[in-house]
Amino acid sequence: MATLLSNGQQSLMASASNGQEQQQQQQQQQDEPEQQHVEIRKSSSPKPGAMPSLKLNRMGSVSPKDKRVYKIVLTGGPCGGKTTGQSRLCTFFENLGWKVFRVPETATVLLSGGVKFSDLTEKEAYKFQENLIRTMVQIENTYFELGNSSTRNCLIICDRGVMDASAYISKDKWEKMMAGNNWNPVEMRDNRYNQILHLVSAANGAEDFYSTEDHACRSEGVDLARELDYKSAAAWVGHPYFDVIDNSTNFETKMNRMIESVCQKLGIDIGDRLQATSRKLKYLVALLPPDSEFPPFQDFDVVHHYLQSAGPKVQARLRKRGQKNHWSYIHTQRRPNVHGQARIEVKTQLTHRDYMNLLAQRDDAHFTIYKKRRCFLINNQYFQLDIYKEPGHPRCKGLVLLETYSSLTGDALKNCMPKFLNIVKEVTGDPDYSMFNLSLKEDWSTTKKFCRSATHGKQEEQSPVPAKQYHPYDENSD
Repeated sequence: MATLLSNGQQSLMASASNGQEQQQQQQQQQDEPEQQHVEIRKSSSPKPGAMPSLKLNRMGSVSPKDKRVYKIVLTGGPCGGKTTGQSRLCTFFENLGWKVFRVPETATVLLSGGVKFSDLTEKEAYKFQENLIRTMVQIENTYFELGNSSTRNCLIICDRGVMDASAYISKDKWEKMMAGNNWNPVEMRDNRYNQILHLVSAANGAEDFYSTEDHACRSEGVDLARELDYKSAAAWVGHPYFDVIDNSTNFETKMNRMIESVCQKLGIDIGDRLQATSRKLKYLVALLPPDSEFPPFQDFDVVHHYLQSAGPKVQARLRKRGQKNHWSYIHTQRRPNVHGQARIEVKTQLTHRDYMNLLAQRDDAHFTIYKKRRCFLINNQYFQLDIYKEPGHPRCKGLVLLETYSSLTGDALKNCMPKFLNIVKEVTGDPDYSMFNLSLKEDWSTTKKFCRSATHGKQEEQSPVPAKQYHPYDENSD
């Protein structure tokens, strides 16, 4: 059975030597301005050809301040389309003038050298897994450094990532391995990669197309392939930008959905080349069930601070998200009407120092938002459950909101929703459940800061909000 493992974060290798730790800190400082992340939520079809300016010169390079290095992981069970997906992503982004690096799957490289797990003792298998992760980290870091030194926008595609290792080892051994190497999941899962794409195995929803003939290291039957597919998805539950690409469409459309997902996160207007599929959905939940009713999940502490903004149509906020006192930090700025599209989000990963400096710009008109965020996977659908915590405005007391992205509608959407949750109603686009509005200290009936949604079926002229305060986009929480 092919053991599909991966890498840790650059800082995970710090235990190797003090000199390497200093080098990683310098690399992190280089990476910070390059981890800018743009996310677009479209209210209508984009105009063909309305690509954000990449500011290319004649040789295809970009200015250092505009350059992006975007690191993604392609994961999933056997026969999910990862090999084809890599090729399609490579062709698509190279046609845009990007430099694309494809990081090989470390497990396949090592297993093709004659290693058979059936021949290894328990101790040998454990050490092999551990060394495989260390090897993958180093291989990936080599490509990451090349991306940072490139003069062009760079997409780095990792064939699986470090968290895939947890799908092929017991929980106790995984925790022992992490503790022994001073690894933690926030660094390994959330901070190392910009986006995770899980390509669902053909054994789950496209059984007629499942085959192991073209993969020398693959011998899984359909039932085992389904199990491995679920485990590899569960390994990444909790990453802030985790997309599941299922088999609800034909394979060609599946590949287009994968490319579309990356383009949306990067803020690249795909025009009419790919069909837009997914939309964000939000639901109000009551009477939260006990933890035992949930499938395997990851809980995070999340803190949001709204910042003073440059104009009435701009929102800026900080997000602190973590587990067991390990944190990731994101600065989000929302701007409407960029490149002819509404609802632009610019996301930038921060260091702790930069996060603390930006806290000085907190907007006193807003409460700090505290949440417990529960992430889980069910029916090949990824969900985030936000449980609001005190302190905060009384309107947030007991509030629970469920969020997901889906292209499904009607009964198909209803059937994939978690049956164990008491879903009261859909509140997608409802300004009463906007995090921006929920955090306001002033009374909604009198404040001029209330942000109305353009998509919730309420006319702008019905709002007491002056036109200059109107925000023509939905409020999303990240």
